[in-house]
Amino acid sequence: MEFHNIARSGQIPEGVVRRMFVGEVEIALSRSDGTVYATSNYCSHLDCLLSSGKVTDEGLLCSCHGSVFDYESGEPLCPPATRPITVFPVKETDGQIWVGVDEELAKAAMRRRASRNRRTPPVAPADRGNGPGTA
Repeated sequence: MEFHNIARSGQIPEGVVRRMFVGEVEIALSRSDGTVYATSNYCSHLDCLLSSGKVTDEGLLCSCHGSVFDYESGEPLCPPATRPITVFPVKETDGQIWVGVDEELAKAAMRRRASRNRRTPPVAPADRGNGPGTA
């Protein structure tokens, strides 16, 4: 696994969530009780940005519908989310925050976002005035 320098320690103060990137992978970086945590940035419920959420004593709170995720396991602690979010290993040394990302974690973190972007294109409205019963 490769660790990436993602932020300076001072960029993630206690109780704050920030949106960071490792390549195309979006990460919600947060600090609770002095420990830095890195998770995928998308809630497993409806893809809301977890970086818009809040740090709580219980876990990372999604601001859209109130799901809370365990910092270490990514497991949902409060509904409506029922699936875990991806959690990345973190190292904080010499005032720098490093996040471990490998291909498997990157794919897992981007899975929800990719499926959301594969929507069926809109269907063109039917021609008006050409169907049966029109004069």
